[in-house]
Amino acid sequence: MPVSEWISRNAGLTPDKPAILFPGRELGYARLAGLVAQLAAALAARGVKRGDCAAYLGYNSPEMLATMFACARLGALFMPLNWRLAGPEHGQMIKDCRPSVLLVEAPFLAQTRLLGERLHDITLVALGEAPPGWLSYPQFLSGGEGAAPRDAEEDGGTALLICYTSGATGKPKGVILSQAALAANAASSIDMHELGAADRILTTLPLFHVGGLNILTTPALQVGASVVLHPKFDPETALDAIERERITLTVLVPAQLDMLIAHPRWLTADFSSLRMITTGSSIVPERLIRAVHERGVPLVQVYGSTETCPVAAYLKREDAARKAGSAGRPATGCQLRIVGERDDADEEAGVGANLAPGATGEILVRGANVMSGYWQNPTATAEALRHGWFHSGDMGHWDEDGYLFVDGRRKEMIISGGENIYPAEIENVLIECRDIAEAAVLGRPDERWGEVVVAAVVPRDGADITRAQVLGLFEGRLARYKHPKDVVFLAEMPKSALGKVRREDLRSLIETDGAAE
Repeated sequence: MPVSEWISRNAGLTPDKPAILFPGRELGYARLAGLVAQLAAALAARGVKRGDCAAYLGYNSPEMLATMFACARLGALFMPLNWRLAGPEHGQMIKDCRPSVLLVEAPFLAQTRLLGERLHDITLVALGEAPPGWLSYPQFLSGGEGAAPRDAEEDGGTALLICYTSGATGKPKGVILSQAALAANAASSIDMHELGAADRILTTLPLFHVGGLNILTTPALQVGASVVLHPKFDPETALDAIERERITLTVLVPAQLDMLIAHPRWLTADFSSLRMITTGSSIVPERLIRAVHERGVPLVQVYGSTETCPVAAYLKREDAARKAGSAGRPATGCQLRIVGERDDADEEAGVGANLAPGATGEILVRGANVMSGYWQNPTATAEALRHGWFHSGDMGHWDEDGYLFVDGRRKEMIISGGENIYPAEIENVLIECRDIAEAAVLGRPDERWGEVVVAAVVPRDGADITRAQVLGLFEGRLARYKHPKDVVFLAEMPKSALGKVRREDLRSLIETDGAAE
């Protein structure tokens, strides 16, 4: 079934059932289907058709989700913009993939207007008081007459999402995900979470990222579940929702879990409705896993990236304790392979065979959930999708039972004295220390060793931890060559929108600190 039919199908089956519960509003499936149809007609009236693009800049909202489903009906692209970025960064994306229509929420109108000529010939819609030259949201909706034409292509190959990578190491790339990719991703989520119409999902991650959009939210709307949608994450509000709305499933990244665990209500909150909590990151601290399990809730991990929609591997709840720290097994209909470095001759023969258990290599992914490519970037697409496999740049290994463990990013690997060192192994030791709130490990150029390991550490409030104490954490735990040679103390980590450490920014801090010495 095309993504464009998900909402209307559920509207026919359970018209009054809550589809989205948003602060101050509740949309049943019939009402949500009506909003999708209205938005599709409004977009079509402004010339949006198959292959065109509509962009949205704002916090999580029913309108944001409805706009995506409206684009699906038209065969158009939906471009959710990261509201944490600056105006010039949005301008770069708008220049790269020019939308026909741009919808902007009130808090972001001022910075968007500063883009000036970049907005020429784009229909601008304000969800708030409309500036001169803009349409108000009600005006925009009223411009659509009758039913919008439906995209004739129903093979699933129609492009639906364009999500931009962070661009931490260069120009952001627009990842193209088809309707078939979203459907394949939903099938994996349904299997992973035992997801059904009776579930109540809490979404607090930003919908501009595939994690917030596709790990649980769109799969829930496919099966006819109810989504409790928050504009942004707030620990108190999230705890309230879990208790009041009897939430069964939610996705929380490690940074969010940290904030919840630090909250005074963590030990007393009623989690009896939760079937599991899903998390995902290249590294999930063991202390977080223990803290969640101690509350009687399985914490399961998912592995993937923007290019995989994102679900490529996952741990199921029956394995949550037995395989704690693992990213699980390959997703439904998805193949994973871990391969070693290859020379040019080998490359011509295709990707290599799976490495043996315990051997670290690059994680490759193949399946219907994988991106179609990077927007107008054939060179990057060809490089990433060599031989029909997505080359993730992530490093990992299988255990003896065929479960995936992620070791870190290939580009983050530190080579010191000819030895390969993966930061995640060292970071796991650091974040077990109760005096350390956050930690990250990078390599610093060194004349003798090529690179040396440096630990960046954010102490917990009130903690008085020294360089010698940090270095002492590794005695007897890791091989000597893996030990950090220096420690840089920070007040806070530079982070992306999803709370991931921006390693390029951190690298600058570490190298500057080293130069100062």
